[in-house]
Amino acid sequence: MELPEPNPQILARRDQIVARLRAALPGNDVISDPAETRAYECDALTAYRCAPMAVVLPRSTEEVSAVLRVCHEEGVPVVPRGAGTSLAGGSLPTADSVIIGVARMREVLEIDTANRCVRVQTGITNLAVTGAVEDRGFFYAPDPSSQLACAIAGNIAMNSGGAHCLKYGVTTNNLLGVTMVLMDGTVLRLGGPWMDAPGLDLLGVVCGSEGQLGVVTEAWLRILPKPEGARPVLIAFGSNEVAGACVADIIRAGILPVAIEFMDRPCIRACEDFAHAGYPDCEALLIVEVEGSEAEIGEQIGLIRQIAARHDPVEFREAGSAEEAGRIWLGRKSAFGAMGQIADYMCLDGTIPVSALPLVLRRIGELSREFGLDVANVFHAGDGNMHPLILFDANKPGDLERCEALGAAILRLCVEVGGCLSGEHGVGIEKRDLMVAQFDPADMEAQMRVKDCFDPHWLLNAAKVFPLQVSAPRRVAA
Repeated sequence: MELPEPNPQILARRDQIVARLRAALPGNDVISDPAETRAYECDALTAYRCAPMAVVLPRSTEEVSAVLRVCHEEGVPVVPRGAGTSLAGGSLPTADSVIIGVARMREVLEIDTANRCVRVQTGITNLAVTGAVEDRGFFYAPDPSSQLACAIAGNIAMNSGGAHCLKYGVTTNNLLGVTMVLMDGTVLRLGGPWMDAPGLDLLGVVCGSEGQLGVVTEAWLRILPKPEGARPVLIAFGSNEVAGACVADIIRAGILPVAIEFMDRPCIRACEDFAHAGYPDCEALLIVEVEGSEAEIGEQIGLIRQIAARHDPVEFREAGSAEEAGRIWLGRKSAFGAMGQIADYMCLDGTIPVSALPLVLRRIGELSREFGLDVANVFHAGDGNMHPLILFDANKPGDLERCEALGAAILRLCVEVGGCLSGEHGVGIEKRDLMVAQFDPADMEAQMRVKDCFDPHWLLNAAKVFPLQVSAPRRVAA
């Protein structure tokens, strides 16, 4: 993946810029030693690396504003960074850039259970939001697999989802307001602790904008009462296609589980070896979780059992205790770590219509054989958010390039069947050059004009999302 050449004039003024950043922030909040900035040279898409010129770790909205004013005056590119768990290269820096990380901004600022919302600094982890309110009987619904580590800032940037997004939606459905700092240091507040804000839906523009419009420092998040109860079932099948057809039938029947997760044989075996969750020997399995009162749970599981029976399952296992429920989920929550013990991998997140699952799973298998690379499938099946894991050897010449080519073919397939390039990971650099597969020039021009309004000099994360040849005139003009 290509990054823009660093601006030699900025690099020549490096010491001056770092000195101004240190003057703007107290303490040891500016990192400029090359040995230390290497810790920020990539995110979870580790195939691509580039150390930044400096890293700044502010503690408040005011400090973010001060840093951005310096960078704006100096014409320095800025890359916002949450926890660095992005799988699409969303926080990959350029050599002439300053990273603004929100890792030290982790405060819970306000809890309002009467209005079912909470205000937090965006460096707080996803799981810590639930941790702050669970003793009051509430939880925060979006639950990415990286929720133990990922920051709310990154969740907002990429519009992250998770296993429970089928019922509760993704970040945009649970985001009520933000405090955001524009590139020139202007502090902007959008939305707030109410159901709907007047005027243009700028909050909807910001959520999923991948750090291209501003640095989000605070967020109002919707919290929900804990459900009365929840229970998962595990359904094993003899083929990927049959499992996909069962998912489509569950959704078609009007049942709304809280989650439907899919795993295929390579992923099942890796997770079983890693987590010893007790998964059966099968080609594919679904984890379907329902919630509500005991009567509601029983009725929903009864309907799901009837639908699954039409697809001749290898096994239908209903959790009978909290321990059994935890074991059913254990392997799924361990999937990415388990696969990482086997090989290097690239994790995609194209989204497709649920009805296209059988076709797409079959075509992924064919493409895997065509490119000579194994693919393990684990994904949020209920909303068609695919997560094929392409396995490769980073030390083998040509393997990364084959992996990229196979990934591009799978993502184009998702678009061809009526889906899109990304469900929750974002475009970043991973899918940047594939934007032309989904958007025509007029579409991309409209999107870039929005960025022009927020960041007219194209200094915020400007090497991401749009193909470099398409965005070049704007970046050069800046």
